[in-house]
Amino acid sequence: MNRPYLVNFSSIINDRQLNIRISLTKSVTQQYGKANPSEKPIDSISLFSKEIFRVRIIGLNSNNVQILSREYDSDNYGNFQLKLSAFVGDQRIERLSIFETLTIPGVEFHLGGFLPLVIKMPKKILITDFDKTLVDTKYHTPREMYHSLNRPLNFFPTVESSVDKIKDYIAKDFQPFVLSASPHFYENAIRDWLYQHEIFASNIFLKDYRDFISIFEGRLSTKDLKIHGFYKLNKLIDILLMTGIPDELVLFGDGFESDPFIYLTLQELLDKKTDPWKLWKSLKNHSFFNLTNKQDSIFITKFYQLNEMAKNKDTMYLKIFIRAVEDNLTELQEYKFDKKTLSDYNASVNYYLG
Repeated sequence: MNRPYLVNFSSIINDRQLNIRISLTKSVTQQYGKANPSEKPIDSISLFSKEIFRVRIIGLNSNNVQILSREYDSDNYGNFQLKLSAFVGDQRIERLSIFETLTIPGVEFHLGGFLPLVIKMPKKILITDFDKTLVDTKYHTPREMYHSLNRPLNFFPTVESSVDKIKDYIAKDFQPFVLSASPHFYENAIRDWLYQHEIFASNIFLKDYRDFISIFEGRLSTKDLKIHGFYKLNKLIDILLMTGIPDELVLFGDGFESDPFIYLTLQELLDKKTDPWKLWKSLKNHSFFNLTNKQDSIFITKFYQLNEMAKNKDTMYLKIFIRAVEDNLTELQEYKFDKKTLSDYNASVNYYLG
């Protein structure tokens, strides 16, 4: 049926705030979250439709009694980014039920029921990349891209050392998030792969390629097809703004593109002594970013927000893991960044073979 479907959904309760992220499409595609071990990214490639949606969010308490009902309209590409109170009076929202109400007047399409991810205390957050960090994918040539779209992700070699390390941290009560520059239509395939490998991450952040065709609302430009700096650092900050500054933060990435630079930049931003304006100025024209005017304003605002939150946090443990191979391990360990602070931080990065 040509009806609304979820492209992705996440809900996070941090202290008294409920953060909800929704993306919808009217394409005929598999329903969100449906398990399929043979899922191929190309099965969801139709998720490019331009459409405005309206959702009704129903909040339920611990006794499954409705305590909240609100409606919200999406942007032109079916995206919602919402912040609500997690409490109605003295009752916390424990469950969510989501309906789309605009597509057919008088008809409410049930999109699913969800349990918000509650950020536990002490806050222990793990954020990992996917491509080259968990799966040794290849996207460098048109032929490789074609094959990646037409094959399940389990066709590619698993980076077992990364999987083992991440599962060890999850066993220590770290709450996992997946952040990748893969296109948004890879979500079903990535989610299925994670479940097959017993990594139960409910929050997956992917690059929404509809941003590139949205002239007024999109935050990404054509240069961001290959340059991932703005996208990944922006989403890293988004995650921390939703979860709050954790007591312990662990980041996993790979050493084949820009992950070390992006993660170390985040480390500098979380340093209480950092001047957010100076950091933004040093990055805006860097080859890993090349910020547009719109991205300039987004970064400077979020830099101040996150840095101010970091200043109000007494202590935070940060550990960065970067997957390397024999050919680049020494180079990564000894690399001199064009910012001295990043070179100093680099000595504490755990580069491992995988």
